[in-house]
Amino acid sequence: MKTSLKSLLVAGAMFCAAQSYAQSDVKKAEHSVGHAATDVGHKTSEVASKGSSAVIDKKYAGKCGPHGETIYINKKSQYYYVNKKGHRVYQKRSQLMDKKDMEHHKM
Repeated sequence: MKTSLKSLLVAGAMFCAAQSYAQSDVKKAEHSVGHAATDVGHKTSEVASKGSSAVIDKKYAGKCGPHGETIYINKKSQYYYVNKKGHRVYQKRSQLMDKKDMEHHKM
């Protein structure tokens, strides 16, 4: 009787451990899928925002953003660039960099 009780307890513990391990794998997979979906959403938003900005607003040819982004000018004469999440980041004219200066920074 004692051996059957011990084996039953061991089997129960192994079953619980296996279930716990399987749940943690599922949670890790869900987490990585969630991050991938977020990254895809940000990239889609960025491409859409850049496309609409290129069609609607004017590009500022001689200037760029802090990391070499294209600067756009809207109808209110505001300067902005589109960040990696697809948001417009407005800049003052004094914050814009010359494209020539940016090329030297990249080298």
